[in-house]
Amino acid sequence: MSRVVFHPLGFRADGAEWIVGRRDAGSYVAVPDAGVRAIRALESGATVRDTRARIRAETGQDLDVAGFVRTLAGLGMVASIDGRTQPGPEPVASSLPRVTPRQVRWTLSPLLHGALLALALCGVAVAVFRPAAVPRLGDLLWAEHGTVVLLTQAALTWLLIFLHELAHLLTARAAGVPGQIRLGTRLHFLVAQTEVSGIWLADRRTRLTVYLAGIVLDLAICGAGLTAMALWGGIPVLTVLVLAALFGTASQLMVFMRTDLYFVLQDLTGCRNMFGDAIGHLRFLAARLVRRPARDPLAGLPGRERRALRWYAVLLVGGSGTALVLGVNILTQVTWPLLRRSLTAVVEPTDWVTALDAATTIAVVGGLQCLWAWAWWRRHGPRVRRLLSRRRTPAL
Repeated sequence: MSRVVFHPLGFRADGAEWIVGRRDAGSYVAVPDAGVRAIRALESGATVRDTRARIRAETGQDLDVAGFVRTLAGLGMVASIDGRTQPGPEPVASSLPRVTPRQVRWTLSPLLHGALLALALCGVAVAVFRPAAVPRLGDLLWAEHGTVVLLTQAALTWLLIFLHELAHLLTARAAGVPGQIRLGTRLHFLVAQTEVSGIWLADRRTRLTVYLAGIVLDLAICGAGLTAMALWGGIPVLTVLVLAALFGTASQLMVFMRTDLYFVLQDLTGCRNMFGDAIGHLRFLAARLVRRPARDPLAGLPGRERRALRWYAVLLVGGSGTALVLGVNILTQVTWPLLRRSLTAVVEPTDWVTALDAATTIAVVGGLQCLWAWAWWRRHGPRVRRLLSRRRTPAL
């Protein structure tokens, strides 16, 4: 091994280490200062042997440069070694690929952020001084026919979800980071999410701006809606819009599901993989409970990070358990009875309006359940197939 060519890499100082990665593929690793020196030396055309000698002369460390390069190649950061192309992850497909960072630079403007926060504060003022203008849950049933209510709620909710994810996408794009909006699942919830892992290489202010972009937009929409309702009275569309924005913002508090606020919390606590490390710690505790040998993955981390991860592990267990219990109750006491009643209305209709209302309910509610199943299988299906194939393979 002599000549090494890397894919375009980005660097960010992170305490005593550096975060190195590919923005286009979402592949990252933390390396010491000697590792960054080695990468830059190799990028300048130095051989592996020369780079090792240079690192030894500059730092006094005898870095295994060849092994280091093999590790980076396994992470997909090396394009070729001695002219031989190395396998690696494909670049992340971008949503709205024609949108350039220059076109959306305004999304990072402090003036825009101030205007959005001002709208949100207007909503807070309305809630404090004109509480009667704040809509209640019962106001969602504003139409005589359930079909109209259901379709209106579905349309406005998905519009807000799209705008929320678009805010993440555009702010990340303004920072030069590719992103992709897609459907996913978190526990029993169907969610839309924006993959912007390339933001790891940006400065903290930009990272937090991207993480909070969707929430701030939701709050601004809510504030604008409440202000309009205080001025002109209750309007059904605004009622649904405000409540949908409030529900969306409240759902971000469920940080045990890696919501937007989860990434904010992870960044502020200095954790690099809060969810994964907390899961590893819980597995260690479970193994210790049944007296199986195991090593705590938190053992080598700084004290501040260990404390944050232990608290998050408690929140992860409690929050996930509570959400699953509530989800099962909603499924068995609301969703399934609603579908069963609607099926009965379709099979044994009393009039065409009732039948149409029931059919629409089945289409919307059943369609969401099917979307959840599709998103779940797309994510977990390969793992399930691997497990099934192992069970079917005869032992030798």
